[in-house]
Amino acid sequence: MQIKHRILGIIPARAGSKRVPGKNKKILNGKELIRYSIEACLGAKLISTIVVSSDDDDILAIANSYSNVIALKRPDEISNDISPAIDYVKHAIKYMHDNYGESYDLTTIIQPSSPFTQSSDIDNTCQMLIDHMDYADSSVSVMKLDHATHPVKMKTLNPNYELIPYFEEEKGRMAAHELTDVYVRNCSVYVSKIENIKNNKIIGDKCLGYLMPRERSIDINDPIDFDFAEFLMSKQK
Repeated sequence: MQIKHRILGIIPARAGSKRVPGKNKKILNGKELIRYSIEACLGAKLISTIVVSSDDDDILAIANSYSNVIALKRPDEISNDISPAIDYVKHAIKYMHDNYGESYDLTTIIQPSSPFTQSSDIDNTCQMLIDHMDYADSSVSVMKLDHATHPVKMKTLNPNYELIPYFEEEKGRMAAHELTDVYVRNCSVYVSKIENIKNNKIIGDKCLGYLMPRERSIDINDPIDFDFAEFLMSKQK
């Protein structure tokens, strides 16, 4: 008999954004950025509860426009740009326990800055951890690095502008097939056992990676990222 796990889905969407002001409510292809993550969560089959955690009243109003979504006002003291993610996660867990009597086995963070995340990406990242609960304590979405940004190709410049290997000598390995595959978190989905959160960890010591394609791994942090997301949306149309 398969165990049904209780999973708390948290969408963090604070008001502040230095590089893209008002990012989470900025209009992308006709709707606010935050709506993409909310709608992806609503389509996910494994999430038990969806919470939008924000200090922005406009974002909370958007969250309230959806049924089955809880708009949670985030305190100012955990809403600045240096506040660790663990703070809003713990705040959401405590709120659900104190106000609804709910407890969870897993938490998942779904970032609104990743508008191409699909419901299946959320479910698959969660399922990966569920399938390996006896071994792993967390799972995250990742993407494969392009060979142009492979660590072997990274250099530094000395005072004479000479290129110096940052990690290791390239040794003529210039083509993609000559390099080991390397992956990086794409900042889309993070899933963790509740024990990790209690120990002040979002990502545990045994973390699994769910591979997403590059075209769904856009993470909007700068204006050019937003422009690129608009371009991709227009191509999909």
